[in-house]
Amino acid sequence: MNNVIDTAPEDDAPELGISAEKVRMVITKARQFDAKEGDSDPDEGSNAADDGMADVLEDDPENDGVRQELVQFINGLNVDEQVNLVALAWLGRGTYDIEDWDEAIDTARTEHNKRTAQYLLGLPLLGDYLADGLEAFGEDYDDETDEEFDEEEPSEEDDE
Repeated sequence: MNNVIDTAPEDDAPELGISAEKVRMVITKARQFDAKEGDSDPDEGSNAADDGMADVLEDDPENDGVRQELVQFINGLNVDEQVNLVALAWLGRGTYDIEDWDEAIDTARTEHNKRTAQYLLGLPLLGDYLADGLEAFGEDYDDETDEEFDEEEPSEEDDE
């Protein structure tokens, strides 16, 4: 999915304000979360093996480990990183262009509250929006590397 987006020239590029690795982590988990679907097996068995593991992909927000992990990760970001993540999603969605990055940041900062994770998870294509936003900054997101984030979180060195 490629909405927009002119890649910013290297020397005039605004600063992203959050490490690309952290954004890639959110993309990976958001795409896992987006893969969930409604109750497709109402006559489920009490044992996961009995229903062919179909319930694994059902959307159950209260017991969804991926959602809980994403909420915890996003809430663990500092305010500036949360603001940049929201602005990046808007950039990828096409609400703003790379030339309007400062305006996107200002708007995200003005509207920031303690529900950033819930807001972002409410965007149905969050992973795609963030990937497109990264692309506008000249950062690629390779779908083939999703597995590398399944077991590891970004290190503290990514904050720099």
